[in-house]
Amino acid sequence: MNPRLKNGAATLPGVGVAFLPKVVCPMCSPAYATLLSSIGLPFLATACYVLPLTFMFTTIAIGSLYVGASARRGLGPFWLGLFAAVSIVEGKFWFDSLLAIYFGVALLVAASVWNAIPNRNTCPACEAGATK
Repeated sequence: MNPRLKNGAATLPGVGVAFLPKVVCPMCSPAYATLLSSIGLPFLATACYVLPLTFMFTTIAIGSLYVGASARRGLGPFWLGLFAAVSIVEGKFWFDSLLAIYFGVALLVAASVWNAIPNRNTCPACEAGATK
């Protein structure tokens, strides 16, 4: 599998967990509990697991942006992803702001796409010399 595609796919769990509710919505909680129970994960719908899962998956997403950053696009996507993760966590657990969550998710996806774009700043002769 293409390593850039794998790094981009690592942001998907963080984006998915960002949309989990804090299990207070009377309409959303049963829907998420049913969905998670159907795949064998009923314990994930409880409120005590949402914060650690959000931290864990956003850490995986940010870590994938950091690993090998010097060989790809530098630390720009990492810093953008870190800002996005902070926006997601603060919007979800401190400010209760859907706008902050959606903004963070959009930034995290943008950082992943930015990181996946091939770096074309080097000339072909330089690349040929580096592989020898």
